[in-house]
Amino acid sequence: MRVLKAIIGQPAALFGLTVVLLVILMAIAAPLLAPYSPDEQMFDGLTLEGAPMPPSAQFLLGTDTLGRDLLSRLLYGARTSLVIGLVANGVAVTIGLFIGILSGYLRGVVGNILMRFTDLMMAFPALLLAIVLAALLRPSLWIVAMVIALVNWVQVARIVYTETRGLVERDFILAERSLGAGHGRILFRHILPHLMPTAIVWGTLGIATTVLLEATLSFLGIGVQPPQPSWGNIIFESQSYFQAAPWLVFIPGAVILLTALSFNLVGDALRDILDPTQRGRG
Repeated sequence: MRVLKAIIGQPAALFGLTVVLLVILMAIAAPLLAPYSPDEQMFDGLTLEGAPMPPSAQFLLGTDTLGRDLLSRLLYGARTSLVIGLVANGVAVTIGLFIGILSGYLRGVVGNILMRFTDLMMAFPALLLAIVLAALLRPSLWIVAMVIALVNWVQVARIVYTETRGLVERDFILAERSLGAGHGRILFRHILPHLMPTAIVWGTLGIATTVLLEATLSFLGIGVQPPQPSWGNIIFESQSYFQAAPWLVFIPGAVILLTALSFNLVGDALRDILDPTQRGRG
């Protein structure tokens, strides 16, 4: 409740939260809101010359190159993009927490090996690594989600490692050790709760990055494969009609941009609320 009140008091965060909730609601209610099936190729969905129909009363956002309703495909594409964003980012945060806590708490040989592996992963450009992994595996919704998770955990691991290193030297941790507390109690009862604000913030901010990366992979043709709609492959399928039917590119692009911006606004607000020491840092 305190967090919600704080977000309501910030116009930018409130705008972001409103957009995020609207996108989630539209994705859940896509079968009820979509005027047509996302894969239905309508007879009157193309002009006499075979070009996409512009926005009109019948097709509010126009049609695509195959005569399918763009609004319906965007609504169903929101499901794909959000599922990938939530699943991939959830897995990435979990992996980052696990590796960051272990390396920061154990230190020594194990910690050094885990951190050197993290540094090695950070040395590879995330997009290039995602492209290689997606090209080697058969692209599908879950494969794309796992590929994105495998390239997005390193930042979380590095931050959690730094915070864990600071926590293990705190007086209350040293007191627990002197009283004979086991590693499990120290990790799960004392260290992990202090790291949850960081996990929540990165979990929110990372969704924006994940949505953008999924759209990029789909645009390159190695993400979610048609006919399953996603915001990225909608643009990929329509790129050759950029001049003749610009709404096919600009509308999905604007939706991706607005969604990513909204998650970032909410993530920034959560960072300021849950960790005031980070306020103002980009």
